[in-house]
Amino acid sequence: MKHYITYLLLASALGYGHTVQAQSAPTSTAQSTSTRLTGTVLDEANKQPVPFATVALLPPTGDKPVAGAACDEKGSFVLTAPAGTYRLVVSFVGYTSRTETVTLGATAKDMGQLTLAATSQKLGEVTVVGEKPLVEARPDRIVYNAEADATNTGGTASDVLRKTPLLNVDADGNVQLRGSSNLRVLINNKPSAILAGNLAEALKQIPADQIKAVEVLTTPSAKYDAEGTGGVVNIVLKKNSLQGVNGRVGVAVGNRNQNLNGALNARRGKVGFTSSLSGFYNQYPGRSNSSRTDYLDGAIGQLTQNTENKSRGGGGFGKVGLTFDPTEQSGFTLDFTGNAYHSVNDQDLFNEYRVLPQLSQYNNLNTRYTRDIQQRTPSRNYDVSAGYTRTFKDQPRREWSVLGQHSVSRSRQNYTLDQFRAPELVENGNPLEYQERSENLALNRETTIQTDYVHPFKGKTTLETGAKAILRQVNSDYDLDTLRTGQQANFARNDLRSNAFDYRQNVLATYGSLGFSLGKKYSFTLGTRAEYTDIKGEFVGENGRFRNDYLNVLPTLSATRNLKKDGQTLGLTYARRIQRPQIYFLSPYVNQTDPRNISYGNPELRPELTQNLDVSYNTYSEKSSLTLSLYGRRTNNSIESVLTYNDTLARSESTFQNIANSSTIGSNLYASVRPVKGLQIGGNVDVNYVHLKSVALNRTSSRFLYNVSANSSYKFKEKYTAQFYAGYYAGWVQLQSRNSGYYYYSLGLKRTFLNDKADLTLNANTFLQSGINFRNTTTTPNFVSRSNFFSYQRSVRLSFSYRFGKVDSGAPQRRRRSIQNNDSKSGSSGQQGG
Repeated sequence: MKHYITYLLLASALGYGHTVQAQSAPTSTAQSTSTRLTGTVLDEANKQPVPFATVALLPPTGDKPVAGAACDEKGSFVLTAPAGTYRLVVSFVGYTSRTETVTLGATAKDMGQLTLAATSQKLGEVTVVGEKPLVEARPDRIVYNAEADATNTGGTASDVLRKTPLLNVDADGNVQLRGSSNLRVLINNKPSAILAGNLAEALKQIPADQIKAVEVLTTPSAKYDAEGTGGVVNIVLKKNSLQGVNGRVGVAVGNRNQNLNGALNARRGKVGFTSSLSGFYNQYPGRSNSSRTDYLDGAIGQLTQNTENKSRGGGGFGKVGLTFDPTEQSGFTLDFTGNAYHSVNDQDLFNEYRVLPQLSQYNNLNTRYTRDIQQRTPSRNYDVSAGYTRTFKDQPRREWSVLGQHSVSRSRQNYTLDQFRAPELVENGNPLEYQERSENLALNRETTIQTDYVHPFKGKTTLETGAKAILRQVNSDYDLDTLRTGQQANFARNDLRSNAFDYRQNVLATYGSLGFSLGKKYSFTLGTRAEYTDIKGEFVGENGRFRNDYLNVLPTLSATRNLKKDGQTLGLTYARRIQRPQIYFLSPYVNQTDPRNISYGNPELRPELTQNLDVSYNTYSEKSSLTLSLYGRRTNNSIESVLTYNDTLARSESTFQNIANSSTIGSNLYASVRPVKGLQIGGNVDVNYVHLKSVALNRTSSRFLYNVSANSSYKFKEKYTAQFYAGYYAGWVQLQSRNSGYYYYSLGLKRTFLNDKADLTLNANTFLQSGINFRNTTTTPNFVSRSNFFSYQRSVRLSFSYRFGKVDSGAPQRRRRSIQNNDSKSGSSGQQGG
């Protein structure tokens, strides 16, 4: 028996490599008389592949293996052994082992689909499955299992992404991956209208209680849309895959956010239903101060601003899904996801601008006033998707799917402002001197149709191919009215700051990918993706029409070598990617709530093209894992924020341009260990060097950046779980700006009771101080500005959740494909537009 246990431990260590061919014990039978044994290992509950499960072939008696292997990432395995009768043992951490009697003859034998049941206990009417590690390092992605982290309870998606390895989320909610903000965020492997506009605001609308996991892909394969410089972040929402009726209800209260949430799931035979609904309210106050020194002709302009900001918002988030599996080889899906959100942002702004020495030509620039600004942003978004997937009984890895999705995102960015003279400048007793009101309606519509086909060949060779069409239509309609006290009786339309913008983008794509192995040590995947893009844009009432089209061929390469020591692999990946700007970057809407610092989009932006290279080393054992990677990327037409100076109005103007070459080289290390029962410890370190160069601006900017994070989880006394997370991010660099770093930490304690049906969780985030100060310095030939933004980050939450219903893990679930539109560059909270 000790030989069998030893072999399983060694084979389990291969869990983060590709399929290993049979490693036969010495035998007198010649290899030429051996027979092939193949099969696929699936999760019994949801029929998803179990990647890297261990498969061992043992004699009828005795424990010394004849052959063994680790499954590939699709759960498939290949063994070879002489003809005879054996015991086939299939196992993996967190599952109950399975043993089958196998007789090999002269011809190859296919075991078909072998299912493993998760290790679980029946607690009352609810089945609780064994715990997952907080972070998993897989060959093509890092997975943060958010549902296993008690500190997320009652929070938002921003809180979850902040704890995900390789990601950086600042106080405004802006997301970066390895120092790059050029990434695409998906929900359940699909683009979502919820994320189409302001990504930072959208992440606050997704309750953490609905998130199962976050997947980070730094170099996606050819089957993914040709993502840009950063990579893909996929937020996986919870869903039901069990027979019976079950659900949950929950409530969370805290000083930063509160929510009510619930879910109801049902499955009977071939039909399944899933649903969830959440209502929430968030508040994020802050304050800022800034100073700017302008270099005028013969003088210096000095701008001083102080702002008090009260940001809050509330709404709902829900999803409904239907599945129908008429046969074991075919399945249909229909899903709806939607949200409604209303954010309110009230600002008190003090502004003073002085020119020294006092010269007559600059007298009109000297100002001193306060502004009361009220911003209201209601939004409604939804996605409707449907799909059909067909597998083939005689070829477990063969699959064909057809998918379609329609997404709509509608938001209004409305604001009003009242400007008051400084008290010492009031002459007629009425300090109100100017008023402004603006409405900006943004509408995003996107329709996607795609088909994918996977065909296995002899051995481990697999061909994947597919085609996709994405039809996008973007509209931005903005109006602005002004009123000058004493000069006008009523508000008047400002035609220079009012217009309508229509933008259409159609993308046709096709891809092919071939995966194969050479001997026992080498595995390769070669892929190519071709994308044709057609763009049309128009300003209503102007001669502002433009059109552009282009074809891009985007190759990918992945190579893996299994090293001599079990469980160790060396990998190399290369990909060329494209990233198209979304409406946040394109809309020409001019935001002038602060007249000394305005911003607007650029409808003539071109897509970014990026080269990505990644070399990685992985090692895995039953209690520990380690991933080390070296990476580099280069973008020759990087979209960057550019600030210019308007001498006449003494203001900075911010927009976006394809104006720089961007290069990044770096290294990342992630390690996790389970030293004793119930304790998990993990850590992530990322160091990179960013170099930006713009010939047009005659400017170079570079900086070493790093971030460090650690997480731990400890389960004790059966009913209690304590978890801790801490991270430090050393800031980031832009073409004209540098930003300071920040730190973040959280502590959570969960108590399970009522026969393990209920949880009570207490979380505290950044609780040793009231908030964090973020500093920014911007340098241009015409001015230098410095700003400080203090964000109130201290938060405490108390959450309660209750699970109900009876479930049965015998549901005949299937693997289901989904749409992945990850080609567009999303906006962040610091960007203005439609």
